[in-house]
Parts: sequence; structure tokens; C-alpha cells
Amino acid sequence: MNRGDRMDETIYVIRHCEAEGQAADAPLTERGWLQAKELAGFLSERKVDRIISSPFLRAIQSIKPFADIKNLEIEQEERLTERVLSSTFFSDWMDKLKATYDELDLKYEGGETSNEAMNRIISVVEDIVESHATHTVIVAHGGIISLLLHYYDQSFGFEQWKELSNPDVYELNISDQATRYTRLWDNR
Repeated sequence: MNRGDRMDETIYVIRHCEAEGQAADAPLTERGWLQAKELAGFLSERKVDRIISSPFLRAIQSIKPFADIKNLEIEQEERLTERVLSSTFFSDWMDKLKATYDELDLKYEGGETSNEAMNRIISVVEDIVESHATHTVIVAHGGIISLLLHYYDQSFGFEQWKELSNPDVYELNISDQATRYTRLWDNR
């Protein structure tokens, strides 16, 4: 993540608002649209140069009111899609998911490991750092966001994933000296 010059990046990491389901084309609920408007107001005074979103409809709809206020394009990025646990249905999926936080290379049929998903979202952050945008919003999903935060803080795991809200906002500050994150939103 070196550009050769002084680095000071702020990335707002946003989990989408309440949606009607988990499918890629699942829209926001009526409550989710109200949350998206509240989120736009919450972010409106912050400096933002760029918005990058998962292509899933719920992520795009969550940031659209803010993008409209700031007159910014929403860039869609496949690497921000939700982590795929498995192509097989598990009645005990919560236990299976917890196990992937304990063993980051655990892989179920048709899914990706925590490390694979983490590397995907970290590559987005690395690309942002290499760009000249200093204030970026990324919009994604709870599982992949929890892995991003785990990358910077090993204590962020399954229990913290369960505590994420819809929406949720973290500020990730990356400098030459350190990378820190702060939770800005908590609507539980």
C-alpha cells in the first residue's frame, strides 16, 4: 500500500440498509428506504470523493440518496459482493459460519474461505489507497465487511459480525503510521 508519498486515506465502510432478502436483486424494504435517506443525511456533511458499491441492488439503493445529494457516480465493484458460504443449504448455517471465523481457510462446497473473501475486499482497499481519492465510501455486506475489519483487528470476528446493524458505518483511517477503524453508526 505504498504510493511513495505521505498516505492519509479515509474510507467509510457501509453495510447496506434493510432489504427484502439475500438475493443479488433483493430491493430495500420500505424501512430500508427510510434508513437510506437517514444515512444520506448522516453522511451529507462528510467529504467524499468517490463511491464504490457492491453491484447487489440493496447496496446500490442504500447509497443512492447520498450519491444524489453529492452528485457522485456509484461505481459498481464485484469484489464487494457478499461472501458465499456454500452452494449447499445448511440448517445449521450459523454454526458453519462461526467455524469459518475460527478457521479462516475452512471451505464448504461452492463457497469461499474467509481468507479468500477477505483478500477480495482488501484488494479493493488497496486499489483505493493507490488512487488519488482521499475520502471514499464503499458499500457492501455484513459478512465481507466483518472480514475487512478482522484483517485490521484480529478480535473482530463472529460475535462482532452478529452485532452489525443494517445499515452500519465504520470509518477506516489509513496512514503511513497505522490503520484504525471507528464505528460511526449504531442503530440497534
